[in-house]
Amino acid sequence: MNIYIEILLVLLAFFFVVFLIGQVKKNNGLVDIAWGLGFVIVGVYSFFVSEFQSERAAVVTILVALWGLRLAYYLFRRNWSKDEDYRYVNMRKRWGTTKSKYVKMFLNVYLLQLILLFIIAQPIITVNKSSEMGLGWLDYIGIAIWIIGYIFEVVGDSQLKAFISKPENKGRLMKYGLWKYTRHPNYFGEATMWWGIFIISLSVPNGWVGFYSPLIITLLLLFVSGVPLLEKKYKKHPEWAEYERTTSKFIPMYSKQV
Repeated sequence: MNIYIEILLVLLAFFFVVFLIGQVKKNNGLVDIAWGLGFVIVGVYSFFVSEFQSERAAVVTILVALWGLRLAYYLFRRNWSKDEDYRYVNMRKRWGTTKSKYVKMFLNVYLLQLILLFIIAQPIITVNKSSEMGLGWLDYIGIAIWIIGYIFEVVGDSQLKAFISKPENKGRLMKYGLWKYTRHPNYFGEATMWWGIFIISLSVPNGWVGFYSPLIITLLLLFVSGVPLLEKKYKKHPEWAEYERTTSKFIPMYSKQV
C-alpha cells in the first residue's frame, strides 16, 4: 500500500478516537491536543515503515517528536479539565440537537484538522521515505533554525505561565521577556520550526515541493487561528493599545517600550 494512503488511514483512526473522547467529555476543544500528537504519529510511522531510515530521517522524527509531545502535554494540562471552548459551543448551538450534529462536528473540526495536518506534514514524509544518507550544510541550517523556533515557543510559553501564576499579575498584560520583542513568541516559534523542517527537506529529491507546508502554518497563525483570535480577545484591555504600538506583531524586533 502507498505510504501516503497508509498515513491517511492511521490519522483517520487516530482522529476518530479523539472525536469519541471529545463526545464523552463533551469537549471538542480537546482536538487541539491531537494537533501535535498527529505530527508525531506521522513522523514515527513514516520513519519505521521506510526501508532506508537515514540519519536525516531520524533527526526530523526526533525534532517533530520533541515539538509535538511537548505541545500535546502543555495543551493537555491546560485544556483537559476546562469547559469546552466557546467556538465549539457555538457550533453545537448552530447545528441543533439532531444526530447529524456529530457528523458535522467530525467533518468540520476533526476531519478538517486531519487534512491540514497531512498537508503540512509533507516535508516529514518526504524526508523519511528518502534514500539520501548523511547530513549536509542545509540540514545543519535547518536544525539551527528549528532550535531557534523551539526556544521561542518553549520559553515564551514558560514565561507566560509564570506570569499568570502570580496573583499580583491578575488583570495585567504579559509584555515581558520574549513578549517584549514580539506579541506572539510562541506562534513565531512554531512557524520558525516548520521553516527549519522544510529547509532540512531541501536536502532530499523533490524536497522543495513541500514549500507550502511552512507557508500554510505561518499564514494560519498570522491570519486565521492564532494571532487574530488572541488579539481580538485583548483588544479592549487597557494596556493593549500601548503594547500594540510598541511591540512587533510577529517577528521579534527591538521594543519601543521605555
